[in-house]
Amino acid sequence: MKRPRVFYGAALLAGLSLIWSGYAITDLMHSGIFGLSVAVAGDIGWLTVLWAQYKRIGRRWVAPLAGWAIALGVAVLLVIHGMEENSQAQAIAGPFVVLIGKIVWEFTLPGLRDPAALTPEQEAEIHSVIRDSEHEARLHEARRDRAQRAADASIERIQQQARITLARDRADFEITLERLEMRAEIERQSPFALTMDEQPNTPIANTEQPREQIANTPSTPPIAPSTLPAEHTPTSANTMIEQPSIADLAREHVANTAKNTDAVDAICARRPDADRASVAAAVRRARRNADGMKGGYG
Repeated sequence: MKRPRVFYGAALLAGLSLIWSGYAITDLMHSGIFGLSVAVAGDIGWLTVLWAQYKRIGRRWVAPLAGWAIALGVAVLLVIHGMEENSQAQAIAGPFVVLIGKIVWEFTLPGLRDPAALTPEQEAEIHSVIRDSEHEARLHEARRDRAQRAADASIERIQQQARITLARDRADFEITLERLEMRAEIERQSPFALTMDEQPNTPIANTEQPREQIANTPSTPPIAPSTLPAEHTPTSANTMIEQPSIADLAREHVANTAKNTDAVDAICARRPDADRASVAAAVRRARRNADGMKGGYG
């Protein structure tokens, strides 16, 4: 944008005003460099207010009012300086330079602005829309972050529950496997134990002679049963051979009795030489076999 000619005149007046006010205020303070700092502070404040007025920062009346207040304050100090110097010309010309520079800048600032530039109200409306858009974007981001955190927490809880369920299933599997192994071991050991229990305490005499022994034995005429002496009655061994086995007695009494104890008592009464524990085991096995037959064919 091309600057108007009045800008250069206003800049020249501003420079003269800053130089004169800086000299006068420094001389008025009688403090050397400290007095110069006061003058520089006033000049910086005046230039800053001009820039704010040009950019239309804040309310419209604030920047012009602040600029005139600074200009009048500097003018008063210049009048005081002229009176202390007993110079009426300085008391009048000093404030004149500052006030003329301020007035010229009041006309220069509107000329520096772009005629097509947006008004402060329009700029404020645009800024409001930008703020609302930024607010919506940040709000959406915050909600998404909250939802993500909630989802992560839910996933973590599900994973923890899954680990607990997996640990329980693994424990159940190990227990079941151990039970199966124990059951298999019991089944492997049970036939041997039952066989040992069924063996009678009294050995059964073997009355059958081997064929070789019969062939080698001299032939003797058979003795008729009627001619046998009275003392040659059947021995106990022959009696045990003729008696039924414990397994047969167990099946017979299990079929006729409802309780195992009754069957055991009956078998022991019939076979007093049998071991009661072996008889009880045979009765239980016969009872299980009988119940299995009923369940399978009943």
